[in-house]
Amino acid sequence: MADALIVAARRTPIGTAGRRLAGMTAAELAATVLRAAADDVGAVPAEVVLGNCMGPGGDVARVAALTAGLPVAVPAITVDRQCASGLAAIELGARLVSAGSGPVLAGGVESASTAPWRFWPPQGDGPPVRYERAPFAPAGEDVAMGLAADLLAQERGVTRQRQDAYAAESHARAVLAAARGEFADEIVPVDGICADERPRAGLTAERLARFPAAFREGGSVTVGNSCGINDGAAAVGIVPGSAPDATGRPGLRVIGAASVGVAPGRPGIGLVPAVHAALAEAGLGVEDLDVIEFNEAFAGQVLACYDALGIDPSRACTGGGALALGHPWGASGAVLVVRLFTQLVRQGRGRYGLAAIAAGGGQGTALVVEACR
Repeated sequence: MADALIVAARRTPIGTAGRRLAGMTAAELAATVLRAAADDVGAVPAEVVLGNCMGPGGDVARVAALTAGLPVAVPAITVDRQCASGLAAIELGARLVSAGSGPVLAGGVESASTAPWRFWPPQGDGPPVRYERAPFAPAGEDVAMGLAADLLAQERGVTRQRQDAYAAESHARAVLAAARGEFADEIVPVDGICADERPRAGLTAERLARFPAAFREGGSVTVGNSCGINDGAAAVGIVPGSAPDATGRPGLRVIGAASVGVAPGRPGIGLVPAVHAALAEAGLGVEDLDVIEFNEAFAGQVLACYDALGIDPSRACTGGGALALGHPWGASGAVLVVRLFTQLVRQGRGRYGLAAIAAGGGQGTALVVEACR
């Protein structure tokens, strides 16, 4: 995939479900970043690839592309790899470009606020049954994400104290990054909103220690050391790096990518084998990485992944992660790549970067990039 060059990366502010972005549909949120990314690329895309988990169907990517004012001739496809959808869309977009397509806009979107209600059809004379999410795995293997994260933390020896301390640190990092303007160039304002809603100043491990276990008696995962339920969108522009107009253009060259499956009962560990595979394709080790962005769905889950990969948590998500910024499911993987772009291209913090995310059903996706400046 060495010919795929990410030259644009934008995201909306991330809102808490039911609050500041609640009036925006998934297509409207995505259209905001598609317009911005298309303008940054400076060319009509050959394809739009967007991840989404809970939207209304109808090919959200196509509706968003039309809402963004892209030419009607531009096709679009919606990808569902649950929480990994946005990063998987970028992986697919990079592979399309490397296979010879023109520029691709790729990313993800989620509007938890406007997600439609879902019902199983009636059985006999019974009423329809509303459900919060579709199954991630066959009956008997479909463990709820929060419970699975709690069990993973227990099995991997990740203590409640570590989880609360990490969650507090994520908020502190995000508040500091916002204060120093780190997000300014990556965020596209929405209706005058230009800042993430969730990060909390002054949130300490001691305050988080007061929260009760959320998913099982005696557990260690709480609402305080878990991500929120959020709205947001992110998109990148990918062009052929060998094209004449790309020569000398700053960006991120995609040098490794992988999506893998793991046991559905422990989905949070799925990013670990994906990272191994993506790094192997790139010919790198974790010690070569300058910037690391993992999706922080649960503190216990992401700490278990750091431990398994031998990564010092202080090296990752240095501007805060999903615990602080929020986790708009279908968009979160794309948000990670936007964060890589800001740090490696806009700020010149190094050469190599890694984004990785786990997904319900036992999957993981990872992307390795090299800065070209």
